[in-house]
Amino acid sequence: MSLDQLKYSKTHEWVSIEGNIATIGITDFAVHLLTDLVFAELPPLGKTLVQGQAFGEVESVKAVSDLYAPVSGEVIARNDRLTERRGPDGKTIPAELELLTTSPFTDGWMIKTQVSNPGELVNLLDLSQYAAHCEATDH
Repeated sequence: MSLDQLKYSKTHEWVSIEGNIATIGITDFAVHLLTDLVFAELPPLGKTLVQGQAFGEVESVKAVSDLYAPVSGEVIARNDRLTERRGPDGKTIPAELELLTTSPFTDGWMIKTQVSNPGELVNLLDLSQYAAHCEATDH
């Protein structure tokens, strides 16, 4: 995935659009600000997201940060590798939060949504705008 083909929010989420499906994650800039991630909460399948509203959170040893929907739509997939879960044998499988650090734009994706309002994409930043935003902000 090419970073210049993504759209970005000022709250450090990225979105990739293929047809009417949005894949959403958080940027490496956000991950490095948080450091030492310990927990991620993702929304359930079927949840309706509204652009700009919180849909989950990530927790590090120093802070809890909300995740904000870059576009509105219904959650159709979630990356369960980022959350603790039970395996077929009933044993706990630990969350693979390191994917957010090692591969934030591929294996570290968080959710996929069926986009309900493609026009909202104009509210997002391109890569150069996002880079300028990151340079101008302390967070």
